[in-house]
Amino acid sequence: MSGSKFFFGVLSALLLAAGCEMVGQPKKLTAGPQVAHCVFFTLHNNSIYAKQQLVRDAYAWLRSHEGVVYFAAGERAVQMQRPVNDMAFDVSVLIVFDSIAAYDAYQTSKKHLEFIQRNEANWKQVRVFDSLIQ
Repeated sequence: MSGSKFFFGVLSALLLAAGCEMVGQPKKLTAGPQVAHCVFFTLHNNSIYAKQQLVRDAYAWLRSHEGVVYFAAGERAVQMQRPVNDMAFDVSVLIVFDSIAAYDAYQTSKKHLEFIQRNEANWKQVRVFDSLIQ
């Protein structure tokens, strides 16, 4: 099994366990590396409603950008209590872009900036983990 297929297989299992809805299947569209953009939000108000609203907004504002080949968003899987599990977040968003150029365009896009403006007041902490993947 290739590294990319293994990565997406493990990631899919983790996201399903976390209650994330997945859209589409990972696919390679360009010759260069893809970008895995993983964002973890800790909220001031982390009520069930606030978490669900952030997930809904992520789907509404972030999933249909040019170059997105995979998108998922969901609440932290509270039942996952292993010593290695990071419990310091409420909602996660994972976006895989087909290229660095698509990722760069997303960062300044109107929809991405609107998502930030609509939601940042409730963000206690945001952690971003970006990786180049094959």
